[in-house]
Amino acid sequence: MTVAGAIRFPWEEAPAPGEAVEIAEGVLWIRLPLPMALNHVNIYALDDGDGWTLVDTGVHSREAKALWQGLLDGPLAGKPVTRLLITHHHPDHIGMAGWFMKHHGAELVTSRTSWLMARMLLLDEEERPSEQALTFWKRAGMDPRLRAKREGERPFNFVDVVHRLPTGYTRLQEGETLRAGGRTWDVRMGNGHAPEHVTLWSRDDNLVIGGDQLLSSISPNIGVHVTEPEADPLAEFLEASERLLAHARDDQLVLGGHKLPYSGLPVRLRQMIDNHVSGLERLKVFLAMPRTVVDCFPQLFMRKIDEGNYGLAMAEALAHLNYLYKRGEVTRSERKDGAWLWQSR
Repeated sequence: MTVAGAIRFPWEEAPAPGEAVEIAEGVLWIRLPLPMALNHVNIYALDDGDGWTLVDTGVHSREAKALWQGLLDGPLAGKPVTRLLITHHHPDHIGMAGWFMKHHGAELVTSRTSWLMARMLLLDEEERPSEQALTFWKRAGMDPRLRAKREGERPFNFVDVVHRLPTGYTRLQEGETLRAGGRTWDVRMGNGHAPEHVTLWSRDDNLVIGGDQLLSSISPNIGVHVTEPEADPLAEFLEASERLLAHARDDQLVLGGHKLPYSGLPVRLRQMIDNHVSGLERLKVFLAMPRTVVDCFPQLFMRKIDEGNYGLAMAEALAHLNYLYKRGEVTRSERKDGAWLWQSR
């Protein structure tokens, strides 16, 4: 067992692709690879007796379909996947949901916002960045060489790694209960990383399904994107973290969407809150002089940002600036080249 402060990791290694590990009675832990810097996603299979409820699904790809077929023929013991519980709409979580619905007749269960976001994003397929994206990059002060490169490339499209979703789903709402894996779960919504992010809290034992809202050793990306450039997701994340903290216990085993399952949830939630608050305080000092969004990278992240994580860093830096701006703690003005300059009052 690895101990990091009051956060404990009962498993030091994750299952290999194609394998499943029982981490509680009727709950299997599966890990699938991802074609990105964060190279994996955790899936949980809940045994409902006559079938399985899958918590999240991974991205849609030929590799994923082959891995899932092996899992269905092997560790899942030939029982059908009857239900898909999707924690939030991001591609690594909802990507294969449409495939299971189409080929296995599985029911999709998620929040309304997750369903609507996924359906909306599947309609947007662009060969070149939109005018709104170009403006968004310019206002952030994106490196001109990188911006010129991206202007000529086909951008990432949701549909590239997400199977089309058939019509129809079952809605989960805050305060409801759900029966799965031999347990009754309280539905509590997170926010900030993704709107109306589903988390599940067992009434029968110490399990919590946290998705990306309650990760163990990394913080979920809290980002502002071109779809809603004036959004304030950091306020939403901080509110959700404080609200969920009221239900957190030290003995709960948290099953996150990435990294390792862990216990010590009260400490972990406080860590994530404090990390963002300290970042805001550093920014306010740094913004004594006017700065662009990308100027804020070193102060906020305190590590090197390369091309692979540039977009996520830009989105999260803007989330922190929007938070300060909406509370009147910084001002925003336009530079001659179209970039926004942010400065503390």
